[in-house]
Amino acid sequence: MIPYLFAGFAGVLVVSGLLTILHKNAVTSALFLVLAFCSLAGIYLMLGAEFLGMVQVIVYAGAIMVLFLFVVMLLNAPHEETEYDERVHPLLRPGPMRLGGLLALALVVELSWALTRSGDSGRFPAGAVMSVRAIGRSLFTDYAFPFEVTSILILVAMLGAVLLARREGRG
Repeated sequence: MIPYLFAGFAGVLVVSGLLTILHKNAVTSALFLVLAFCSLAGIYLMLGAEFLGMVQVIVYAGAIMVLFLFVVMLLNAPHEETEYDERVHPLLRPGPMRLGGLLALALVVELSWALTRSGDSGRFPAGAVMSVRAIGRSLFTDYAFPFEVTSILILVAMLGAVLLARREGRG
C-alpha cells in the first residue's frame, strides 16, 4: 500500500511541476505549484517527517503562494505576447536557449545517476533527527538573522512589484 501511495504522490508532484512550467496562464501555473507543494507535503508525511510536511503546507502552499498570486494579480500577468515581445525577449535568444537546454540535460543526467546508483540509503543517524522544539530553538537563536533577512527580502520583492505595477498604471 505504501509504495503505491508514494508513487501516487510522486506522480502528482511530477505532473503538477511540469504543468506549472508549461502552462501559459500565470494564475493557473501558481495553482499547479500549490498542488505540487501539497503532494510534496504528502511525501514528507509518508517519510515520517510530519513537521516538514506541515511547514510545507503552511509556509509554501499558504504564505508564499498567497504572495505569488497577489503579485501576479497585481501585475496583471496574463497578457498576450506579441511578435515584438518574442523578438526582443532576452531569454528567447540562441545563447540563453542553449544554456537552458544544457542545464536541462545536466539535470536529467544527474537524476538518472541518482536513481540508478546502488548504495545504502537507509535511515538517518540517530543524532541527525531532532525534536521540533530543538529545530525551533535553533531557528530562532542560531539562524535568527538569516530568517529575518529572508522575510525582509520577500517584503522588498513585494514592494518592488507594487511599485512596478503603479508606474505602469500611471504611464
